[in-house]
Amino acid sequence: MMGLVEGWARTLGGERDGLSRRRRGRRRCAYSGCMTSTTVSSSAAAILDRLGLFDDSRVVRADAAGSEHCISVNPSDGSALAAVTLDTVSSYDMVVARAEAAQRQWRLVPGPRRGEIVRLMGEALREHCDDLGSLVSLEMGKIKAEGVGEVQECIDIADFAVGLSRQLYGLTMPSERPDHRLMEQWHPLGTVGVITAFNFPIAVWAWNAMLAMACGDAVVWKPSLISPLIAVAATRVAHEVLRTQAVWEPTGGVDPCDLLGLVMGKDDEVGEAMTADTRLPLISATGSCRMGRHVAQKVAGRLGRCLLELGGNNAIILMPDADMDMALRGVVFGSVGTAGQRCTSTRRLLCVGDAADRIVPKLVEAYSTVSIGDPLEAGTLMGPLIDQRAVDGMRSAIVRAEQEGCAVLCGGVAGIEEFAGSAGHYVRPTIIRVPKGKVPEVTLRETFAPVLYVFEFDSFEEALAVQNGVSQGLSSAVFTKDGAIAERFLSAAGSDCGIANVNLGTSGAEIGGAFGGEKETGGGRESGSDAWKAYMRRQTCTVNYGAELPLAQGIEFG
Repeated sequence: MMGLVEGWARTLGGERDGLSRRRRGRRRCAYSGCMTSTTVSSSAAAILDRLGLFDDSRVVRADAAGSEHCISVNPSDGSALAAVTLDTVSSYDMVVARAEAAQRQWRLVPGPRRGEIVRLMGEALREHCDDLGSLVSLEMGKIKAEGVGEVQECIDIADFAVGLSRQLYGLTMPSERPDHRLMEQWHPLGTVGVITAFNFPIAVWAWNAMLAMACGDAVVWKPSLISPLIAVAATRVAHEVLRTQAVWEPTGGVDPCDLLGLVMGKDDEVGEAMTADTRLPLISATGSCRMGRHVAQKVAGRLGRCLLELGGNNAIILMPDADMDMALRGVVFGSVGTAGQRCTSTRRLLCVGDAADRIVPKLVEAYSTVSIGDPLEAGTLMGPLIDQRAVDGMRSAIVRAEQEGCAVLCGGVAGIEEFAGSAGHYVRPTIIRVPKGKVPEVTLRETFAPVLYVFEFDSFEEALAVQNGVSQGLSSAVFTKDGAIAERFLSAAGSDCGIANVNLGTSGAEIGGAFGGEKETGGGRESGSDAWKAYMRRQTCTVNYGAELPLAQGIEFG
């Protein structure tokens, strides 16, 4: 089983190593209320310095923070990395006003010229990829290979948007009237509000911002206050491109940097102002289902548009004919990667026939060899959870599962207690076996942690019903060599999720396809395919180039 974990490590670009624990003096954090240390490691300080974060007017040293700041905490060791100044509703209003002014000129720039600036942003992200990826690891806790991979997603979507800038196609349709041309075209939507979550603190912004810019929009970004520094760093990279490019020179005192606005604010102040703001025709929001419901109601109240990317209680169906080694790799990465804090993380393994008996011992062995520790250390495969609340949520789910008759096969509460006293929020990944024929209530809810529930079924149909029997519908997968099963899984009567995979796991979507899900996942689509249409407005046009004025449907009037 060592080969599995070593192979996964090679895939992610690392070697195995042990847990690095750090204990330091602690103090209370401004605004967030969490306990942090005052000492930042020299390596972390070097990353912040190379990205120029302390040259930014909104960033201050953590020990200089006051009530008007939010401190970013490294979940690996509890150290306070730095603090950012919180926006007020008044400063938010100014950011939106400047973005609107910039967008009114940006929308008139030809699409391919807009794409050239997006290309320059992709190149700048390439230049800073390693440091940005390291900052993602510092602030969010995912391992270095995943942090760099997230920045690579930003680069990839920039490349995609460059090509898109020449392909914002409309249609020409036959008109029923003589000497008429009927067509549709797409125009920039306006200024887009983007609200992102802590777990993908830069990629989701790029999914939105690169497409929105190519489409002629401005963007106002509200990142999670758990991971604000990567937002500042990414915005600094983008603003440097906008300052130095020679493609677009706005007039009337408009600063090109205003095209990509950044606001740091509390949800109950800036978040509420943003969702109620009629100047933002589209709100793209990533987060929990609870948050999504609130955002949807607020935006719908003003008849605005929403693009929602919410939770996912994702499942893999494992058929007895599957390649078990391939399935093993897909399940482990899907459930353990990012410490189970991806919206596409594998939460449930639905085994058909004897598949459970064949894979569970291998899973338990593989979990025992996953190295847990500092995400920036070579060989670490699982970093910490984001904060103590996440640890408490994992503990609560495990206890509830045991109360509902499930059996903990590895990890469990003991795997949480093992790290008691550690400065970081570390846990052991957990496998829980569900009694055959049961669907415990706890398995119907998403636990944002590395907890995997293993089910047993007699048939594919039973497994599919349980997969679809949850309120979210983001990602799904089946492992099988049976073409008929694969096609049934992908059919209209198969998976009800926005993402359906055959012989690969639930995590790791490529940017070329539209990303999103159904039901309580929100129904939004970001990234590739035709997701760009969310950032534009459609216009149907008819041109009469004849000498008569015939009416549609053959109507005679007068």
